[in-house]
Amino acid sequence: MKFKTNFTTHFDTNAIHIDEVPNLSGETSSDVVSPIHFSSTFAKPDYENTCLGHGYSRLSNPTREVIESKLSSLENATHTICYASGQAAETAVILSYLKSGDEILCFDDIYGGTRRLLAHVFDNFGIITHFIDMREATNFEKHYNPRVKMIWAETPTNPFLTLCDIEQLALFAKKHKILSVIDNTFATPYIQKPLDLGIDIVVHSMTKYINGHSDSIAGAVCLKDSTLYERLRFVSNSTGMVLSPMDSYLNSRGIKTLGIRMQKHCENAFEIARFLESHKKVEKVLYPGLESFPQHALAKKQMKNGFGGMVSVYLKADYEQMKSFAQNLQIFNLAESLGGVESLYGAPYFMSHGSVSPEIKQQMNITKNLLRLSIGLEHIDDLKKALDNALHSL
Repeated sequence: MKFKTNFTTHFDTNAIHIDEVPNLSGETSSDVVSPIHFSSTFAKPDYENTCLGHGYSRLSNPTREVIESKLSSLENATHTICYASGQAAETAVILSYLKSGDEILCFDDIYGGTRRLLAHVFDNFGIITHFIDMREATNFEKHYNPRVKMIWAETPTNPFLTLCDIEQLALFAKKHKILSVIDNTFATPYIQKPLDLGIDIVVHSMTKYINGHSDSIAGAVCLKDSTLYERLRFVSNSTGMVLSPMDSYLNSRGIKTLGIRMQKHCENAFEIARFLESHKKVEKVLYPGLESFPQHALAKKQMKNGFGGMVSVYLKADYEQMKSFAQNLQIFNLAESLGGVESLYGAPYFMSHGSVSPEIKQQMNITKNLLRLSIGLEHIDDLKKALDNALHSL
């Protein structure tokens, strides 16, 4: 049953109730929480008729539809398809809309796994990616040629939290009739809604903030255009990269608290950024909420409800001192990924961008003293104390 009221409901309400209305008809159990449908296949009513809603879980599954409906509501999308990972979601987008000879304009400051996928997998199929600086919208035109069929950006980026002007990117894409894609993983729909700003396609690594509990790998693609959706669905059904019922349930559970979690992530991250910026053992702090951040004005324009839970920082430390910092840092776990309730930190040089060549790392200023902090929901005083103690070990 669909969620309906006689008034307009808000983000947090939709995250909880969309597609989870108890069935009070007596035909089935009246679960308050949508059950997990593990079945791989569904019976047909008779020989000639089609299935009653679902036929095979690679094509559609009731549990997966719950998280797809919730994310569509929060992103103001018409359609969402959920995948086995964020990388699978990105792969589905490329396979659905591009062919050999097509080209992509992509933000040069982007997650290392995305760069690897575009530059070292799809290049083998004749799809060429140009990695460009997207901080200035004028660079879009400078690098455009008629073979470009897609423009792709993270905003904020990983790991430097750099922004691009989403509205300007969308206008450029519409002018040249190419597809625009925004990875909204870091911001989430709680902070920004790229589809409302004219973007064609939004991708997520739901592994991060959507799930929020570091217990599921998942991805999603959200869009409004039904023609684009039909092409994406055809490729998704054909390739079978879809999300499992169990992971669908975990993400449905996680997304219910997305709003309140993001509020706390943003509050804690802002406090940590200000604390680190004033610390004598810190060289530089990158956080869109700081006035010192080069694109702070753009952040205030397109990021609502906060500036995210990620903080990147350069320490005044050599490699041996960085190892000492890691040995002395408590509460924060050194681990891949981000966006969970627990605080994590990573060394992009070795981790998120470990597959990137040393030359590209040098060009991007991804150095061994750069850390990416995923600020969790612990008490802010404990997080500050843990960081301060580790910094004083340098």
